[in-house]
Amino acid sequence: MVLRIVVNIFTFSILIASTDSSYGQQYPIRPIRIVTAEVGGGLDFVARLIAKGLSESLSQIVIVDNRPSGVFTGHIVARATPDGYTLLMNGSSFWLLPYIQNKVPYDPVNDFSPISLATNSPLILVVPISLPVKSVKELIILAKARPGELNYGSSSIATPAHIAAELFKRMAGVNILRIPYKGAGPVIVGLMAGEVQLAFASAGSVAVHIKSGRFKALAITTAEPSALAPGLPTVASSGLPGYEAGSLWGFFAPSQTHPSIIKKLHQHIVYNLNKPELKEKLFNASTEVVASTPIAFAAIIKTDMVRGSEIIKAAGVTAN
Repeated sequence: MVLRIVVNIFTFSILIASTDSSYGQQYPIRPIRIVTAEVGGGLDFVARLIAKGLSESLSQIVIVDNRPSGVFTGHIVARATPDGYTLLMNGSSFWLLPYIQNKVPYDPVNDFSPISLATNSPLILVVPISLPVKSVKELIILAKARPGELNYGSSSIATPAHIAAELFKRMAGVNILRIPYKGAGPVIVGLMAGEVQLAFASAGSVAVHIKSGRFKALAITTAEPSALAPGLPTVASSGLPGYEAGSLWGFFAPSQTHPSIIKKLHQHIVYNLNKPELKEKLFNASTEVVASTPIAFAAIIKTDMVRGSEIIKAAGVTAN
């Protein structure tokens, strides 16, 4: 009797191991779709680059499914069958949305399996040439001398630029007011028009204005100096130790997706992210490759959610 039980357990173990192996070997056998934000944005650009690479390395069609920003992309993938054929590419706004909006139809932690952090698009703190400051320290001194008089521009709430500005206010102890705009482009226009006195903007959106002398670049939001902005100090090294912000984007599958599928997707995503030609295209779009393991990505999300929720609460941000 005991021998029969042992044999049965051994047989069951072999079956499980065989099943686990077969998942990875067979997948994918049909097209994969990556659900992401609207056509034309940064997420769409990165998703299409990686989808093209995945199509080649997985020998399977990988399509990009663009949806309106907000809860739509997360809702679609959270409800999808966890078979590896519906993936999500999104960023920090996706996992911070539940802190500013009631009844978000997904749980950013429990409804998804992180696959890999993909990229980071750091921000640059810029001011108009007319503002009498040349450094972050001088900006903080000016803001403290004129509480409530300086404005910063940002688009939608809980976007990386919004969080970066509120984190700056919190760490610097300054009172700077937010002026909302309908997009990143209008923020730049508002900065040129003098409606706002500073902004945290993507390197690509302000590079031409910095070069022309319209804006002054004070610092970059990465923890360490970045090749995207040679010679530009970090906010952290300019008087706010520990400051770090940016636009993090990564890949997710629905929760309960088989580990072997997550492993295979991770391997192929990281392989494509590290291709020199893809890295160059992303660099030219002011984006850094930051591939990670699923576990590391989950830890980054957890840390960012804790910090982001504190910032959102302190700023009284709400979309309801």
